Amino acid sequence: MNIPMLLQHPHRDFLKVLLRTLYRRYHFILPSSTHLTSGIPCAQQFSSLGLHHAKWMLLSNGLTRKLCLQTTLKEQTEGLSDKEQRLVAELYTGLIQGQRACLAEAITLIESTHNRKKELAQVLLQKVLVHHREQEKLNKGKPLAFRVGLSGPPGAGKSTFIEYFGKMLTERGHKLSVLAVDPSSCTSGGSLLGDKTRMTELSRDMNAYIRPSPTRGTLGGVTRTTNEAILLCEGGGYDIVLIETVGVGQSEFAVADMVDMFVLLLPPAGGDELQGIKRGIIEMADLVAITKSDGDLVVPARRIQAEYVSALKLLRRRSGVWRPKVIRISARSGEGITEMWDTMKEFQAVMLASGELTAKRQKQQKVWMWNLIQENVVEHFRTHPTVREEIPLLEKRVLSGALSPGLAADLLLKAFKSRD
Repeated sequence: MNIPMLLQHPHRDFLKVLLRTLYRRYHFILPSSTHLTSGIPCAQQFSSLGLHHAKWMLLSNGLTRKLCLQTTLKEQTEGLSDKEQRLVAELYTGLIQGQRACLAEAITLIESTHNRKKELAQVLLQKVLVHHREQEKLNKGKPLAFRVGLSGPPGAGKSTFIEYFGKMLTERGHKLSVLAVDPSSCTSGGSLLGDKTRMTELSRDMNAYIRPSPTRGTLGGVTRTTNEAILLCEGGGYDIVLIETVGVGQSEFAVADMVDMFVLLLPPAGGDELQGIKRGIIEMADLVAITKSDGDLVVPARRIQAEYVSALKLLRRRSGVWRPKVIRISARSGEGITEMWDTMKEFQAVMLASGELTAKRQKQQKVWMWNLIQENVVEHFRTHPTVREEIPLLEKRVLSGALSPGLAADLLLKAFKSRD
């Protein structure tokens, strides 16, 4: 895999950051005319920064100034110890062979916050990605799995639906993985992780894999590793991946950037639904399912269905080939769930035929790349020694009203820029 990064004016501080990241094993290729500071050539700067660990060369063509970073899977692996290489190889082999224990261990690895384990996780992900691309080529370029995002307010019956729906899919020969994002306690950091206990039958199904993931304070509930966990599940041979998010809020916008289809589950008796559900979330939905449409709730379910059918006609369509639909389902009686799956397959076929699904996935990869960059840049900013010392003092002044938040932010940024 090649990861090009072009920088018109390479900066000393930027290169020093590279030493503390995975980029330390990359190739650095710079024009010979490039200077990082006045009168100091790049080669001298590389040596002074300790970049002798990286392979670099100076180009004779100085017409353009570019910093090109390239790495290969082989180079990434060379930086690992024999024990680490064996671990990655064992996880990879077990994963693509469909061993659930290896999949669980691989997801635990990518969820780790330990720096070295993060590096191991990226090497493993690269190997899985190469395998994934080879399998897609054998599949005539079509996606190997169908990614579906499920969300809805608490009490909508998401877990009950997933269990019934999942059992139906496994009985039809599909392999299903469920990534259920659970809320974490702001006090203790602990997570309820209750979805697996609510899906008792599905959790015992050998063709289904349920992975509860704590949010750990992540805005919106979707963890930064959810996207990588999807790739691992697909590498493990699961052809349907369901991502269940927490509640109705910011998480829907995050999950919409990692799935093929976004499904919104709504209860039939939740009050004034059109007032209570954000317009933006309705606009993102490719399918709206009114749950619990049985017994005494059939009449209100029909009314809510009619209201949403009317509302969706007024909203701007996100796709040029698909118009969102509103259906009624019941996980208790099974009514409408087979039809719901037929609708989902129709969506997948239409989006694939038009090319929108491929374009959507490409756009999602770009979005998540920048999301991770932003997260890592903020973390680097907060942990910088100069900034870390100033943060408590400035926060205290902001809390007391002696300093505006904007000015405090400017002072921290100035401290970060003027370091060294």
